[in-house]
Amino acid sequence: MRRVKLDRIDRRILRDLQNDGRMTNVELARRAGISAPPCLRRVRALEESGFIRGYHADINPDALGFGVTVFAQVGLSSQAEADLRKFEELINSWPMVRECNMLAGEFDFLLKIVAEDWDDYQRFLTTKLTSAPNVAHVKSALSIRSSKHLPGVPIDVDSPDIPESLEDDEEDDETAPVRAGR
Repeated sequence: MRRVKLDRIDRRILRDLQNDGRMTNVELARRAGISAPPCLRRVRALEESGFIRGYHADINPDALGFGVTVFAQVGLSSQAEADLRKFEELINSWPMVRECNMLAGEFDFLLKIVAEDWDDYQRFLTTKLTSAPNVAHVKSALSIRSSKHLPGVPIDVDSPDIPESLEDDEEDDETAPVRAGR
């Protein structure tokens, strides 16, 4: 990702879109304190520079019959880069695996897996996960409930802008779109 100058308005746009991706551009602009056309330019620049990766709906798993969430810690027998990538490619083909994070420490990966019920998870565990090439061990933790689910990252709207040494020589314009820095 190229370095981009973010000002308070950009951070406000990011925070508001992270909280409600369906917000209209008019409402987003109103909250940011700018008019709609520059707001739309800023959103497009944030998308193009990689700050906004996409938009999605937050689906209730229980409503679709996925009543079980399991976090599986997976240890591989080889941590060679080629083997790590093969494992990541394999888990990307399994729809029940919703998140995958490579870890430093005792386990190589932490997977978030959704299943209809415990039996459904056990079938997945025995027929796919533990029988996958290079998987040495799996430790499962059943989630009892989730008390906090926030997408993205904390965005401090009032944090200082990028230090002057990284900024362009131009004066700040509150309606200027996000732009690449040096």
